[in-house]
Amino acid sequence: MILFAIIGFAASSFLFIFSGKIADLMGNPDVQGVMMALAPAILFVSLAAVVRGYFNGMYNMKATSNSQILEQLFKSVFTIIFVQVVAHISIANSSWFADVLHITAENRTAAMAIAGNAASTFATFLAGIYLFFFYQKRKKGIWKDIRESKGEYKKEKRGIIMKRILAISIPISLASVVSAINRNIDTFTVVNGLKTFLTGFSESIDVITEEATRLYGILSGKVDMLIGMPAALNIAFATALVPAVSAAMANGDIKTAKRRMTFSIRTTLLIAFPCAIGMCVLADPILKMLFPNAYAPEATLLLQISSFTVIFTLMNQTLGGALQGLGKVYVPAISLAVGATIKLLLNLMLIPNTEIGMFGGINGAAISSVTASAIAMIINLIVLRNTIKLDMDTVQTLVKPLIATLLMGIIANFSYTFVNNYFGNAISTVIAICVAIVVYLLLVLVLKILDREDYHMLPYGDKIYNVLVKLKLQKP
Repeated sequence: MILFAIIGFAASSFLFIFSGKIADLMGNPDVQGVMMALAPAILFVSLAAVVRGYFNGMYNMKATSNSQILEQLFKSVFTIIFVQVVAHISIANSSWFADVLHITAENRTAAMAIAGNAASTFATFLAGIYLFFFYQKRKKGIWKDIRESKGEYKKEKRGIIMKRILAISIPISLASVVSAINRNIDTFTVVNGLKTFLTGFSESIDVITEEATRLYGILSGKVDMLIGMPAALNIAFATALVPAVSAAMANGDIKTAKRRMTFSIRTTLLIAFPCAIGMCVLADPILKMLFPNAYAPEATLLLQISSFTVIFTLMNQTLGGALQGLGKVYVPAISLAVGATIKLLLNLMLIPNTEIGMFGGINGAAISSVTASAIAMIINLIVLRNTIKLDMDTVQTLVKPLIATLLMGIIANFSYTFVNNYFGNAISTVIAICVAIVVYLLLVLVLKILDREDYHMLPYGDKIYNVLVKLKLQKP
């Protein structure tokens, strides 16, 4: 905990202090405030990782799953609230609040980006608070177990223990670092690329810079936030896979390891497919509902393209967990590095390109993200298949979830169109999403995508299965 606190504090301080110089290197001074708002989150994430790591190792996924779901929920809610407040006061910039924060109609884009990152930092802090109380409630039992287990294990020197920890943690951390670099490629390339793309849009460099910043704000503050939400639902399965597979392989129980990996992949696709198609089909209504005061038409196509990133990102989470559990700890980092390289090259080629129509400009950033994550997934999948032969049923794992998802998308689109004739956008969108969820769950049951063993591995799965048996939706 102390080590991670020191590392987190150092990294947060570095980003906060040198945010101005980094912004200058990016060619966009407005980004300084964005990085300053995000800097404290590094410390909170570092401390939270220690607590999550302990409970993951003890096969208690409640801490990880609940905290990450809460973090994503808080992030979404507070981002919407903070951005809406900034958008509102920037329109009525005569208010005392606008004067205090120096928010005007001219700098509203930068202010909204800062607000979004401030919301992320606040959400991370609140998730950390949850983990703190989760740990405190179980503190006595944890230390009791540690004291009782001292005699069960061979005492080893701290140096040996540290070497073992580093041998595992460095490759995994490397994957996280590469993933962070991948996310920040847009930060360093999008605005500069858009400046070239928008040449001819205006003779004023300031106007071009403002428009480029506005478009980047749409990508980072709206689209990326929505795309990141499904990851919180899947991270618990991906994280739990590492110790589960490692333990099974250590015991020579290859059958259990295969079963856990197959289940995780199937569950991941069951989450990823409807999230991706749902955001694609309802992109415009969702954006209008969440950002009524900051709605941008460009965001619709951007979200539709980016929505497919969800599938590949979630699969990379799960495949990465499986590979790490099998001892292939460097593969996720390598695949992400290849993906990051491809993303960088595509960003440089697509974003400034004015000759490829809708594939250039800000849409180019979305296309590069989809391509890069897809290639990373393919690499992970190939290595996994070459390492261990999984007994996956293509129909159950891929075909049936796709059928359920496509039917859900059609019904969701029809529901929104029909309800929108009688109600406003917000109500129509909520109803369409609710209908989509119910239809999808029913299709999963009707198509019998999950079997008894699958339900057993789900949280509260046994209770869910017993209810389904009573309703005659599953065989006893």
